[in-house]
Amino acid sequence: MTQMVKGGNLPVPAAALQVAVTWRQGPGVPDVDVSALLLDATGRVRSDADLVFYNQPAHPSGTVRHLGKGQGADGTGADWLWLDLAAVEPGVDRVVVAASADGGAFGQVPLLDVRLGLPDGQPVASFAIGDASAETAFVFGEFYRRNGGWKFRAVGQGYASGLAGLATDFGITVAEAPQPVPAAAPAPPPLPAAPVPPPPPPGTAAAPYAVPAPHGAPAPYAAPAAPAAPAAPAAPAAPSSPVPPTDRLASELALSFPPFVHRASGKQRVTCPPNLPPGARVVVEIECRDSISVHIDSCDAYGRADRDLLSAYEDEVHGRTFATVPEDRPLCLLVRADTPWTLRVLPLAHARRLVHDLNGRGPDLLVYEGPAGVLSFVHQGESNFAVWHHFTSPDPEWPGDDEDLLVNEVGRLDVLAPVRAPGLLRIEADGPWRAGVGG
Repeated sequence: MTQMVKGGNLPVPAAALQVAVTWRQGPGVPDVDVSALLLDATGRVRSDADLVFYNQPAHPSGTVRHLGKGQGADGTGADWLWLDLAAVEPGVDRVVVAASADGGAFGQVPLLDVRLGLPDGQPVASFAIGDASAETAFVFGEFYRRNGGWKFRAVGQGYASGLAGLATDFGITVAEAPQPVPAAAPAPPPLPAAPVPPPPPPGTAAAPYAVPAPHGAPAPYAAPAAPAAPAAPAAPAAPSSPVPPTDRLASELALSFPPFVHRASGKQRVTCPPNLPPGARVVVEIECRDSISVHIDSCDAYGRADRDLLSAYEDEVHGRTFATVPEDRPLCLLVRADTPWTLRVLPLAHARRLVHDLNGRGPDLLVYEGPAGVLSFVHQGESNFAVWHHFTSPDPEWPGDDEDLLVNEVGRLDVLAPVRAPGLLRIEADGPWRAGVGG
């Protein structure tokens, strides 16, 4: 892996790359939100769609995506991007990797750097930022075209005006600074020994580290063991606040493992590697274009489809759902599509958190960590829209999850739905939608 210095550049593969901005978390350390800007030959975006960040996680071309955050057991945080340089539109001359600091300046963020890696975990380069001070936004580096290929330049330029000021300089229309998504307590992946990249097209370790998904290479996924059991028998000490540390959801959000990526075409049964945490729920992501339909099923011990995880019927599908890893065998998935597809299995921490309003399109998976309350859903498609809520059963005699079907309607709608507890929201949709907290 190349250790870069400010102003340095190096050729990079014109293919899928994982990019992670990492830092050491702790009391008083601002949260870091990564973004990417796709610029034309004039150095400006062509439209606001050329800004990719947590609230607009995928570029319309599908070539740049925000993957979400991860956290290591040692307190190292990471925010991930995925880029497919070979497929970037000819009108895009540069892809800038930037970030904003929420609740402080970058001078308060220790061990700040950016890491590049291949989807299989092989590190490419890293660039440490050692001169940050009062900046609240930072350009870490940029990918740029050169002689028919791509190179990466270590920039290291700060802005005191935050992401809004940075974005404005590149031609983005900003009504108000984007509101960062609070990082959940039990953050995701750890950063142990040698960096390994995250999920490939959109693809972990302790000392050095590569660039895989949420940092945490060799160190086996294991999340920080939850404190013993919940209190004593008496009254159910049920704080109406978010997920207690002993809750299954909190533990799963802290799990880390190298993302698994598989590409194929047509119908295929995929057996995931045995390093996925037994019994844990994981994110299953699929990308496919120009297929009549796309389906993912989990398989039983004999390889037969036993549960429908995702079904989509749009021309371009980039959907997410979840699967539960069997206790006694590797996770097996059956994918059915007519054209080439890319499947990714990621730690649950890669799912987006529903804290305020989130926009999406098609099938998706959201994490809701708030208390019992009311959620709002707006659907702008013409076909079926369904939202399933999966949460830990309050019945001590029932080891599995409870499921509530919050919404199941056809066509455009604007509805409110009550939720009983923190959990996962599995969305089935054929068009644009918006989910929010509260009425």
